Amino acid sequence: MHSIVPVILAGGSGTRLWPLSRALYPKQFLALSGPQTLFQQAVMRLAALAGDAVEVGAALVVGNEEHRFMVLDQLREIGIHDATLLLEPTGRNTAPALTLAALAARTNAGGDDPILVVTPADQTVVDAPAFTVALRAAIEAAADGSLVTLGVPPTRPETGFGYIHSGDGGDAGAVRTVQSFVEKPDLATAERYLADRAYAWNSGMFVLRASVWLAALERFRPDIASATAAAWVARSSDASFVRPDKAAFAAIPSESIDYAVMEPCCSNKGAVSSGNGAGFAVKMVPLDAGWSDLGAWDAVWQVSERDASGNASRGDAIIENSRNTLVHATSRLVSVVGLDNVVVVETPDAVLVADRDRSQDVKQIVAQLQRASRSEATLHRRVHRPWGWYDSIDHGPRFQVKRILVKPGATLSLQMHHHRAEHWIVVSGTAQVTCGDKKLLLTENQSTYISLGEKHRLANPGNIPLEIIEVQSGSYLGEDDIVRFEDTYGRVAVEPKA
Repeated sequence: MHSIVPVILAGGSGTRLWPLSRALYPKQFLALSGPQTLFQQAVMRLAALAGDAVEVGAALVVGNEEHRFMVLDQLREIGIHDATLLLEPTGRNTAPALTLAALAARTNAGGDDPILVVTPADQTVVDAPAFTVALRAAIEAAADGSLVTLGVPPTRPETGFGYIHSGDGGDAGAVRTVQSFVEKPDLATAERYLADRAYAWNSGMFVLRASVWLAALERFRPDIASATAAAWVARSSDASFVRPDKAAFAAIPSESIDYAVMEPCCSNKGAVSSGNGAGFAVKMVPLDAGWSDLGAWDAVWQVSERDASGNASRGDAIIENSRNTLVHATSRLVSVVGLDNVVVVETPDAVLVADRDRSQDVKQIVAQLQRASRSEATLHRRVHRPWGWYDSIDHGPRFQVKRILVKPGATLSLQMHHHRAEHWIVVSGTAQVTCGDKKLLLTENQSTYISLGEKHRLANPGNIPLEIIEVQSGSYLGEDDIVRFEDTYGRVAVEPKA
């Protein structure tokens, strides 16, 4: 029986899927292929590995501190309540993230040495049974101390992926020895790789023992190993959340799993020794399961159901006299006529129109937005909070209108504003309102007024969602005009400007 710990790396930003993916709501938390989000799909795929020879432990999720409540909510939606969330105060790439998970797995295992099954949170797989077969083969290969990666047989000359060069195992599903990891190629090189059975796309998935990873990292990148260990030793814990020390974590060099360990292992065969004295080997298991990293809108088109003209759509879309086009509508009707090989993505506050072959370049739009400090790079119009969400419906000089949803049992912070007053109208549900020294219950069509500088709080004591309309008026309406006195979610006294 092999004891495994699922590790989901959920810290990516997904800039090439803008405007749907944004810094505070990145692509792994979106439902792009099916009813579940990509993150939820990743968790469920690894949970499905359980069987006669495999025992699956509680998942470890490594992610951004800013996304913690989103992760928790999405885990609860699929019935996962025992996962541990390792919260990175700042991004340091995948090698430190995996090291945190390895340290946590060894700590939780009480001296045992579990096998880590590591996957990014932002991928999709069409053939779940084939995925399970490949991962179980990788678990068997990792049980003897090998570092195992999953390689996807290429189906086209892709220049946007890294490649794995391995020996030809003969059988399509055989475990192979990795010769090298190869950078993203030009088109001519990618065409040569496609014709050569020894090359596979690098999926970014790994299977290895916790002790093997830590030993290999100590050999090739002792700076990352020691710095991450220091951040782990000084960690703090709060229910499901584990936070490495912020200052120590910021000092960790940023590096990927491939660069930190996998490539050096391939070029220094036998140089590293595991606990039993054997040399480390890097192995690859082919993964032929309809895998996609959904790295750009072209990849979303590739995995989408298409009509006879090659068009794919989601939401309220009408496509006429067009070919090989993707239309993704989220809030209104989008109609297109006479397009060829085009991507159209609509959100309430932004629209993208791009040549499908140039969809990788969308990240340049995000870079422009970031340089201009525009909120569209970071936030959607609907902003998710641990208690629910708010949607900025309209705004103008000295006023703003929001639609607010509060989850059953949830409570906003006790707060006040220096520059604005608020008028709340209940649309549905029951609102428990604190305003100064007064407390009152409001139901549908009832309202209240919060004057400037008044301490106030909103809560939902009911069993159904509470929806209100909030009308703000004042000289300044920014999200950083919030002074918090009490907060259930441990947020800072003054919220940063959105």
